[in-house]
Amino acid sequence: MELVIETASAACSVALIEGVSLIDERHEVVGRGHAERLLPLVEDLLGGRKPDSILVDLGPGSFTGVRVGLAAAQGLRIGWGVPLHGYSSTSILAVQAGREAAIAIAGGHGQLFVQSFAHEPFAPLDHLRSLPPDEAAAVIRAELILGSGAAALVAARGSGEARDALPRAADARFLPEALKSLPPRPIYGRAPDAKPMP
Repeated sequence: MELVIETASAACSVALIEGVSLIDERHEVVGRGHAERLLPLVEDLLGGRKPDSILVDLGPGSFTGVRVGLAAAQGLRIGWGVPLHGYSSTSILAVQAGREAAIAIAGGHGQLFVQSFAHEPFAPLDHLRSLPPDEAAAVIRAELILGSGAAALVAARGSGEARDALPRAADARFLPEALKSLPPRPIYGRAPDAKPMP
C-alpha cells in the first residue's frame, strides 16, 4: 500500500494505492494553504493504517507547494521507516490525457513549463523546458495541451485543444515504474532568480 502526496499545484491531493488499484483518496482545490490542509487530509485518509511506501510530486509547480509536500513526505518517511520516491507534475498530468498530449504549467516570469508525452507506451517525448508562450508554441506539436498554462500556449499557437487540469494523487497508479521512482528532490524546471555574489 502506497501513500501518494500531491501539493505542487492549487490541488491538495492524497491517495492510497496498491499497484493500479485505488484504495481511497482525498482531493481538494485549496489554491494556497497546503501546509495547513495536507497532514489532516493524510490522517483522515489513512484512518490508522500505515503505508509501505510514499510517493510525492516533485514539481515543477508552486515552489511552496512542492516544498510542503516534499517536507511532509520526508518527515513521514523517517517516522514510518518506509521508502520514499517521487514523480513529476508533468507526467501525472499527461497520464490523464488518454492520448498523446503536451503539458503546459504556468511558471514564473510569464513562462510555461512544457513537456510532451506519448501514450502507447506512455513516456516523455522530450525534456522539461521553461519557455515563454511564443517559444513554447513553436516547439510543442501535440494537439491536446493540459495544465494551468494550456490556454496560454494554445492562444500563442493559434490552434489546439486546451484543457485546464490539476494533478490528482490517485492518477499516480497509472504511471510506469520508471516515472514514479525518481529521487525525492525538487524539480524546479528553471534556474533560480537569485545569482551568487561575485
